[in-house]
Amino acid sequence: MSFHRLLLASLLVTCCLADEPKDDPVAPWTHDVRVTQVSSVPGRHTMHTYYLTNPESPDGKRVLFFSSTDPAGELGEVRMIDRATGKETVLAEKVHTEDAHRVACQQWLSGGRRVAFHEVVGKRWHVVVVDVDTLQKTVVAEDHQLAFGQPNADWVPMYGCHWNPGPYRDLEVWDASTGKTRTVARIADVEARYGDWMQKEFAGKPCSIFEPVLSPDLKRVFFKIAAGNGGDDYKSKAASHREGMVCCSLERNQLTWMRGKWGHPAWLPDSRHIIEVGNIYYDSEDGAPTRIKGLPYLPGTHPSVSPDGKLSVTDGVAEKVGAKPKDWGIVVGDLRGGKWALVHSFDQSKGAKSWRVSHPHPAFSADSRRIYFNVSDGPFTRLMVAERPE
Repeated sequence: MSFHRLLLASLLVTCCLADEPKDDPVAPWTHDVRVTQVSSVPGRHTMHTYYLTNPESPDGKRVLFFSSTDPAGELGEVRMIDRATGKETVLAEKVHTEDAHRVACQQWLSGGRRVAFHEVVGKRWHVVVVDVDTLQKTVVAEDHQLAFGQPNADWVPMYGCHWNPGPYRDLEVWDASTGKTRTVARIADVEARYGDWMQKEFAGKPCSIFEPVLSPDLKRVFFKIAAGNGGDDYKSKAASHREGMVCCSLERNQLTWMRGKWGHPAWLPDSRHIIEVGNIYYDSEDGAPTRIKGLPYLPGTHPSVSPDGKLSVTDGVAEKVGAKPKDWGIVVGDLRGGKWALVHSFDQSKGAKSWRVSHPHPAFSADSRRIYFNVSDGPFTRLMVAERPE
C-alpha cells in the first residue's frame, strides 16, 4: 500500500474513533446499584411529588417528601430529611392534598432556601412558600394550585384550579425575591392562535392553562389546557377535561408550537427540547421530532432526563425488560440511543389507597448520580433512592 493510502486509512480510522462515544453513561447503572429507603421511619407513606421535580436539594444535602399515616395518603406533612444524619424537619403539617399522585406538589426553590407546596383549606386552595431556616410560611396565592418551577430559581408558577378556575385562567408567577405576582402567559393568546383546535377538543367550554412547567433557564414554558366542569369536587377524573401541549417563549412573549396530545413531557437540560412518551423528543420552537433508537417502551412511562443531559429515566410495567410479570421497573437509557439498563423492579399494586394512585415518577438528583422514585409494594408507599457506584 502506498504512503498516501496508508495516510488516508489512518485518517479515516482516526475520524471514526472520534465519532464514537468516548463514555458509556449507562454502564455505572448496570452493577452494584444501591437501592434504599429515603427514610427508615416505619408505619407511614413517604412520597415525592412527581417526575418533573427533583426531591433532593440543589446542594445534595436534604430530601423533600410528603409523609402520611392516612391510608389514602392524602393528608399529612411536608418534611425534609438530612441525608447525612437522617434528621427530619416538619415544614408543614395537616396538609390536605388533591391525591397521592402528586401529593402537595412540594418542591425546592431559591437554591434550596425555600420550599413551595399547595394545600386545600376548607374549600379554598392555597399556594404556600416556607423558609427552611425559619420555618416561616407565606400564603402567596388563594384559589390557585402550584405548577412546576426550577429549584435554583425564585419563581413560583401557579394556575387556577383546573376543575373550577374562576377568574384565574392564566399562568401567573410569584417571585420570592420581590414578593410580587405577575401574569406570564394568557389563555386568551392560546385561544387566538389555536382556537380551532380548542373548539374541537373542548366543545366551546371555557378553558384555562393547566400544569405549566418552566424550563431550566426560565425562558420557556409548556402547559396543558383544561376545561373545568365547575363545582368543588376535585377528587374525580371527570373534574375537568385536560389535553394538548402548548409551548411558549417567555423571553419573546410568543407561543411557538403545540401538539394535540399530552403524554408525559419533560424538559431537556438545554431548555429547548422536550422528551415525551415513546422515546422521542421535540423541538419546542417548531416541533421537529428526534426519535431515540434502541430503547424499550414501557406502558405507564414517565420519562425525564438527567441534568448532565446524558441519560433518560422512566418507569412503567417492565416485564419485557426483565422484571416479574406485572411488576414495574426503573429504566435508564443513553439519550443517544441503543444502550439501556433495568435499575430496579418492584410490585406497584399496593400502597396508598388514593382515588388517583401513586406512581414511581423517577427523577434524577442534580449531580445525576441518584434516582428517586416511589414504590407501592406493601401497605405503605415509600420513597426510594437508587445510587450508582463511583
